Amino acid sequence: MEKQEQFTPQHTGDGSYTFYSTEFGESFHSQFGAKQEAELKFVEPLNLRQHAEHSRLFILDICYGLGYNSAAALTAIWETNPDCKIELIALELDETVPKSAIAHQVLESYPAEIVELLAQFSTTHSLKSDCLQAKLLLGDARNTLQQVRSSGFKADAIFLDPFSPTVCPQLWTVEFLSLVAQCLKPDGNLATYSCSATVRSALIAAGLTIGSTSPVGRRTPGTIAGFSSAALPPLSTSELEHLQTRAAVPYRDPSLNDNAESIIQRRYQEQQSSTLEPTSQWKKRITNFKPGF
Repeated sequence: MEKQEQFTPQHTGDGSYTFYSTEFGESFHSQFGAKQEAELKFVEPLNLRQHAEHSRLFILDICYGLGYNSAAALTAIWETNPDCKIELIALELDETVPKSAIAHQVLESYPAEIVELLAQFSTTHSLKSDCLQAKLLLGDARNTLQQVRSSGFKADAIFLDPFSPTVCPQLWTVEFLSLVAQCLKPDGNLATYSCSATVRSALIAAGLTIGSTSPVGRRTPGTIAGFSSAALPPLSTSELEHLQTRAAVPYRDPSLNDNAESIIQRRYQEQQSSTLEPTSQWKKRITNFKPGF
């Protein structure tokens, strides 16, 4: 049996805690603050408080992790409208992550009733109450997301929060993000911390329109996406130019089962034959380039 990873809470800048993944070689959150990231990268850009005025909301949390994004969403929605009914589907690779988050009490700054619900959720993987129906689907998100799509579930809001594209390209490919887009309502939106050109070009290839969200804990912005550009903050000139360089060659995973190394190598080969401007050449032409991930 594969040895399960042990997680130890690490302080972040806002006083909340995160974990470090030895498998991916990254922390689950930046040092800026795990709790503030959930609020400023997902809840606010997706206008969840405004949407809470509706009687029902559908949320898809991709890479549930410690549970911060869902906890922040439930808190914001029910503070605005305690009667709003929420249907939540969360995807997570490793069930020990949410269980460890509860065991180490990392969500304790959220309302007690929400912590209690998510504690139960981490164990039973299913919840049904008057205002919340939730499922936690465990395993490779490339597989579990196909179950979500087949069920006909359509989200008002999607949290896209995998590890960075360089270590987890599997969840940033054109094929995976096309599945994500198929689970989004026509007037829904997706938010992610990444402003990587390869991620943004994959979102566009998946049929979505993109915009920038405010930087949180770093100089670079995040990304918001939807089928309509009407309410999306526009990209800057440099961001648009970045999408015309080889950095924007997207990751591809045609069969949705390749490993990270194969996906990275496929993109590298496509970049070598691309007619797009080399990114290094473009960088030399601008003075305010800020790389993102």
